[in-house]
Amino acid sequence: MHPITRWARTALASLLLVAAGIAGAPGPAATASPRTAAEPTAAALAAPAQNVHIFYYSWYGSPAVNGSYRHWQQGDHTPPQDVGANFYPTLGAYDSGDVNTINQHMAWISQAGVGTIVYSWWGQGSYEDNLTARVLTAAAQYGLKVAWHLEPYTGRTAASTVADINYINSRYGSSPAFYRDAANGNRPAFYVFESLRITDWSALAQVRANNIVLAQTTDTSKVANFGGMYTYDGIAGATAPGWANAAAYCEANGLVWAPSVAPGYLDDRAVPGNTTPTLDRDNGAAYDRQWSNALGTPTRPDWVSITSFNEWHEGSTIEPASANPPAGHGYLTYSGAYGRTGVSAETAYLDRTRYWVEQFNPAAPTSPVISLRARVNTSYVAADNAGAAPLIANRTAVGPWEQFDRLDAGNGTIALRAKANGLIVTANGGTAPLIADKTTIGTWETFQIVNNTDGSVSLRATANNMYVAAEGAGAQPLIANRAAIGAWERFDLIT
Repeated sequence: MHPITRWARTALASLLLVAAGIAGAPGPAATASPRTAAEPTAAALAAPAQNVHIFYYSWYGSPAVNGSYRHWQQGDHTPPQDVGANFYPTLGAYDSGDVNTINQHMAWISQAGVGTIVYSWWGQGSYEDNLTARVLTAAAQYGLKVAWHLEPYTGRTAASTVADINYINSRYGSSPAFYRDAANGNRPAFYVFESLRITDWSALAQVRANNIVLAQTTDTSKVANFGGMYTYDGIAGATAPGWANAAAYCEANGLVWAPSVAPGYLDDRAVPGNTTPTLDRDNGAAYDRQWSNALGTPTRPDWVSITSFNEWHEGSTIEPASANPPAGHGYLTYSGAYGRTGVSAETAYLDRTRYWVEQFNPAAPTSPVISLRARVNTSYVAADNAGAAPLIANRTAVGPWEQFDRLDAGNGTIALRAKANGLIVTANGGTAPLIADKTTIGTWETFQIVNNTDGSVSLRATANNMYVAAEGAGAQPLIANRAAIGAWERFDLIT
């Protein structure tokens, strides 16, 4: 067990943690659990962004696969219901060697639009090293790439790090999922966690030409032998001290700048009695602030790194957390994130990540952008509350919430994708208001445009053949439940 959490205090808070190494152990057998692995979908595999990286942990074990629990008991907890985390995984106390779990993780990462995982690696022959091949295989199936997070195992030195880089390149470099950055000489990437523990990194000269090796710091005086910088620390990332200077330094010196963003930080259950600061998620606002900080410097990042997919001990996860965790343990949930509640909130951070990935990598316009104005009250339709609330015709002007991509859904139908959150509008079974909360287009997300003789249009939901109404003469959200076209079902379509 790793006895402490991974708050990156060395680089940005000037504190050194003494981390115990994780002993090498044989990898668990490749036995799948009874869960059904998620299958790749066209939407999930749509061009994940390889310049967005996410830290990924394979240090968890369970009796079903590994023979015993691993890591979940941190902080003297007793899994499977009682784990060392303040949130509880939707998948439960899973095993990192379970191929179905790995596949589900890759599907979720792809859903989030992230193209590269940064694999937490603890030395040659370690538990995580022995699981690497399975992760590479699954990543390749989902169109993902794998970079490397070189951890501070016991005895790590600059020389051993060089040997590790050569070992990883030699052993795993032939995998189709092995990450190489085309914009930087097609070189692989190695993040060195707590790099300030070692003062002399001159040995990196042996591998620097053919590898991108990043230091965890924003101190520009500490990176003479490195090829770039990253931050990891979500607590310091909330205010982004030094990011503009670090970004400018990297640009001026031909280094890679990869600031890290995190949704929050909370390790109270994993480290009882600790005094580590907490970064409250603030229903997603904390994550948005960090993304805004990362993208807001005058120098554009080469990569954005996300802390993390599944570091459960530190509460920095975007992996889905259960909306109904085991009772009696004080678990939190993602409920409230971006206005979502219940099971819908479990994937809120995945969906919001895709939104930010698209801000970092804006696609060339391929679909016309439209707005709808209800004839009954001459107000524009908005994906209210940045898309977290139902569509309603109550705006006097067009802004981002009032804009939609008009997507060709085939067979003469269209779908609407809200600019507010990048999600698809659904007719919601015809019994609830229209809302933009879907990542893929299904029957309930398609509409026919009916041209009326007065120049207006009406939208007819394909699934139930009902027209969309600006309910309550526009005072209530839109709903697809009308059999005929009246005043409330007429809209101006504005391109």
